[in-house]
Amino acid sequence: MNVRWLGAAALAGAVAVAGGLWLSGQDARAAGLFPYRDAAAVARGAEVYAEYCASCHGADLEGEPNWRDRNPDGTMPAPPHDETGHTWHHPDVQLFAITKQGIEAIVGGDYRSSMIGFGDVLSDTEILEVLGYIKSTWPEEIQERHDALNRATAP
Repeated sequence: MNVRWLGAAALAGAVAVAGGLWLSGQDARAAGLFPYRDAAAVARGAEVYAEYCASCHGADLEGEPNWRDRNPDGTMPAPPHDETGHTWHHPDVQLFAITKQGIEAIVGGDYRSSMIGFGDVLSDTEILEVLGYIKSTWPEEIQERHDALNRATAP
């Protein structure tokens, strides 16, 4: 079975799950998936981020040093999740799938990463809240560009 097809199928499944959680009765193209304007969800996401993500991605979302250069073992360092990184260049559904399943499962092939999928550790709601927290820290201009990306890539 084609690895890219599996990645696409996994991403489609993540879209359905995440969309059902946060977008009941809302326009997915306009809203995106992340609850970055919901103060309570952002606060919960910040707590989960501090416990599960900050050790690699940094307490201030700054990522690891030299995050664009491979480690000696072939893996990539954890990128920043602030506006200096590339997180906001990816639509919500892709970020959700990467967080839930791990980047190796999404990229496929021989891609190597130290980041596990958190689907067995965190609930879908917790994953969305963490991603909402991350997005809530971006400058408004970056949030708007990310929202536009979500609209452009919505099914």
